[in-house]
Amino acid sequence: MTTQGGDMPRRMIVMGVAGSGKSSVGEAFATCLGATYLDGDALHPPGNIDKMSRGVPLTDTDRMPWLRDIGRRLDAAGDRMIIGCSALKRAYRETIVAEARHPVTFIYLAGTRQVIAARMSARSGHFMPTSLLDSQFAALEEPQDDENAIRVDIDQPLDALVRTTVELLATPSGATRLETADRR
Repeated sequence: MTTQGGDMPRRMIVMGVAGSGKSSVGEAFATCLGATYLDGDALHPPGNIDKMSRGVPLTDTDRMPWLRDIGRRLDAAGDRMIIGCSALKRAYRETIVAEARHPVTFIYLAGTRQVIAARMSARSGHFMPTSLLDSQFAALEEPQDDENAIRVDIDQPLDALVRTTVELLATPSGATRLETADRR
């Protein structure tokens, strides 16, 4: 499925806990829309990556420069841009939006701890250990109705997840209130 995404938002964050599929979904969604995709993990400063690699959860102080950088990249985007970023707390999302200075739509990849732990155990070469999953869920503040977000269940094939996301964002209300997509 390929679409030009004329009515799609211009600045989007694919968000969720580690292992929810932000990179896979973000890349596939960007390809579908002809958008630019950036993996937020690649934007972390070396100190953050070192901490996470050692199994040490990041603090809000650790995250703030990273979140501001993500928002500034969205602000500077000339074309449609999608960034994968955990954006676990409302305050983090607010920081991104403030720095972006434009509307930002959050695509929340929701899944159970069991589904995400299984995915994390199956992947290799990522700096985020499965041991940090509990801290990710503890920090998670799911987007609320007053945030510019949609919720998509990750327990479905990638092509179905991307198709569902496109459908939700293409509807007039899709990017203005939190909606749930649980289609299989």
